[in-house]
Amino acid sequence: MTDTPANETIRLAGLEAEAEIRIDHWGIPHIRAASEQDLFLLQGFNAARDRLWQLDLWRKRGLGLLAADFGPGYLAQDHAARHFLYRGDLGPEWTAYAPDTEEICTAFTAGINAYVALCEAEPGRLPPEFALFGTKPAWWQPSDVVRVRTNALIGNGLSEILRANIMALADAETDLMRCEIDPPVRPKASAGISLADIPLAATRLLKLATAPVTFDKARIAVTLDDIWKWTEVIDLGDVIQAKMEEGSNNWAVHGSRTESARPILASDPHRAHAVPSLRYLVHLEAPGLNVIGTGEPTAPGVSLGHNEKIAFGLTIFGADQEDIYVYETKGGDPDSYRNGDLWEKITRIEEAFPVKGFADQTLTLSFTRHGPILYENSKKRLVIAIRSVWLSPGSAAYLGSLSYLR
Repeated sequence: MTDTPANETIRLAGLEAEAEIRIDHWGIPHIRAASEQDLFLLQGFNAARDRLWQLDLWRKRGLGLLAADFGPGYLAQDHAARHFLYRGDLGPEWTAYAPDTEEICTAFTAGINAYVALCEAEPGRLPPEFALFGTKPAWWQPSDVVRVRTNALIGNGLSEILRANIMALADAETDLMRCEIDPPVRPKASAGISLADIPLAATRLLKLATAPVTFDKARIAVTLDDIWKWTEVIDLGDVIQAKMEEGSNNWAVHGSRTESARPILASDPHRAHAVPSLRYLVHLEAPGLNVIGTGEPTAPGVSLGHNEKIAFGLTIFGADQEDIYVYETKGGDPDSYRNGDLWEKITRIEEAFPVKGFADQTLTLSFTRHGPILYENSKKRLVIAIRSVWLSPGSAAYLGSLSYLR
């Protein structure tokens, strides 16, 4: 990668007026533009300038496109990820966060694409990981920002499956040693459901869909014959324990209790350290908007920070955001499941998956009316699916900040 000069002028397609990115001695970008349209375009450009490998990898993981770059060892993970994409109407999705969310995401992804185009013209700007793997960064669509949901901290669906397994062997009190329920309730299975029929295998698809990308020589070398051997993530208990430990807290101190007489707001997200970081600091300034703070590099705006009038933060609240559904299937017709007094057809979607070194593979995605199917057992006439807030409009992580940051 070539060294970046101390001062550089770039002609950027789509930029309506002159703008600037200043990098301070802490490495934090300060972006100033003549309009919000230009501002968010520059934010996307600068995020790609600093984090293109990370942005590209997160997008391909979330959209189920890893196998195209890294081979058959990633096909099972792609298949899992596509089950959890937002597939609903984009109309209410765009307006759930701010009236101009679509315009902001369009500008932001145009900025990412502008840097990708610059790298195509000047390959020396590409991060070295692309040369190491022989891959290229992909072009973004505005909807990519909102369709990927699996970066959100949601995970009680896994806990429900594990609870069913423990209660089938013992009781609800025993399960409390694994995970407390707050507020306390006594869980029980719905009428007609045998908890012993809910296997740990039902966790596999969801765990794989939310797993990070790992690079292993054996995985890179996989052929099509062994794609379904690469579906295990880590021990289920470790997954659940890690998620339960990832809490956050916010707190405020009234001005009457501070030396400066000004209130103090703190937002303390308990997220794991990583390289590159999960967070991305930026200062955004345009007429009517002056905000500094942090978010995630794949999202426009700032999620935790302050503008000229208020400070703001967010935290994850451990609500019941997912439910496991157990269905009876119709005798002689495993593609039909009972919904109340009616039989409904399972929705099967055939999708093409590009695979490096091989022809495109066609795999099936399966859904009930409530969400992705995690497990099927035709002998027991059983289907298990998950309903998650991921699949509802307005559930993309952090984008609500597009309203409150202003």
